Amino acid sequence: MSKTRIFKVSEMTEPDILSAAHALDEGAVAVVPTDTVYGIGTGAFCEDSILRIYQIKERPATSPLQILTGSMAQAKAVAEFSAVAERLAQAYWPGAITIILPPTAKGKSLTRGFKGLGVRVPGNPFLVDVLSRMAHPMACTSANLHGQPVLTDEETILKTFDGKADYIFLGGQLSPTASSVVDLTEKPLLLREGGVSRADLEKTLGQPFTVK
Repeated sequence: MSKTRIFKVSEMTEPDILSAAHALDEGAVAVVPTDTVYGIGTGAFCEDSILRIYQIKERPATSPLQILTGSMAQAKAVAEFSAVAERLAQAYWPGAITIILPPTAKGKSLTRGFKGLGVRVPGNPFLVDVLSRMAHPMACTSANLHGQPVLTDEETILKTFDGKADYIFLGGQLSPTASSVVDLTEKPLLLREGGVSRADLEKTLGQPFTVK
């Protein structure tokens, strides 16, 4: 069993945040608070560490991971933004909407064989602070065992991931509502209604979504 370093977000110093960003870029696996549920992630280009996440979660390695960035500029390095995508991102980022977009040449290796890449700038200030200091985006997924409910409280996070992840960053009680997921690789397709309602999304776009 590996030794997990555990931090309370509220007590972290500037050097702690810089150290966390560097560790993630180098392939550390960390449980992090987001603006929705807890996530587990690592540097997006750290393939061995991504495989560790699948093993920790007991999840099929064919499932895609979400790409979290600290800014629109970071997101544009790995994903191609249409005018529609720009409108949604400007309206709701940082926030609870994941937008699936065609990858750039740099982002193509992150798709894991899928047509699009799910990108998001999360609304948690601590996480955005870490992401903005990373050299690359973070590949992330919900911090729960495959097929089990999402986790939102510190006690369950510690029971599930202490000794498995390299870092656990505790950010208190979180929301059980996951991000909304919109696929814009072709016509707008709403895959999951979550933190941003379908009505709000359609109002922003001025057109209806197809719902899967």
